[in-house]
Amino acid sequence: MPAVGAYREQVVPRLVDRMCGAAGFDRWRARAVEGLSGRVVEVGFGSGLNVPHYPDAVEVVLAVEPAAVARRRAGPRISASPVRVEHVGLDGQDIPLDDASCDAALVTFTLCTVPDPALALSEVRRVLRPGGTVHFLEHGLSPEAGVARWQHRLEPVQRRIADGCHLTRVPTALVEGAGFVMRHNEQRYVRGPKPWCWLTLGVAVNPGA
Repeated sequence: MPAVGAYREQVVPRLVDRMCGAAGFDRWRARAVEGLSGRVVEVGFGSGLNVPHYPDAVEVVLAVEPAAVARRRAGPRISASPVRVEHVGLDGQDIPLDDASCDAALVTFTLCTVPDPALALSEVRRVLRPGGTVHFLEHGLSPEAGVARWQHRLEPVQRRIADGCHLTRVPTALVEGAGFVMRHNEQRYVRGPKPWCWLTLGVAVNPGA
């Protein structure tokens, strides 16, 4: 299936960079990274759209990203940042880092697409030290019944054109289901078509064993 592979490898990363890099998301990304410090693992690093917003207290970002095109597009953003970024892996479901080796984790617009979000979050929890935090910014299932019905209708098409992206996952449930303790979260619509624009911004704590 070379055409499918080419679409996934070449087209999808550029679409994501364009859509998720819209100016309206900058404020949300800046809020998602607030409080990050030390060693941070970022799962779904993409084209580095969060890089300009990293706080000075971040020592290094350990980036996990499968798409080569996205990694190349991240180059100028990484070069312009004072924060060191190291690409350490391709799969958020199998993070090549030691247990309890990170102070925090960052996940933005990733839980919608990763094939097994529970497995990915269990890996995030494994590599976080006890008391470490996961910061997340995701779109997901709307609480409005009418919008949710449209999300369920549109999801099969969405998954085909956006490399597996789901519209109906619930980020808070996924994070808490992985054993994290929610510190705070905020949910609201952003400007745009409602099925794609119900966002959740949150921070949760790894309670340890």
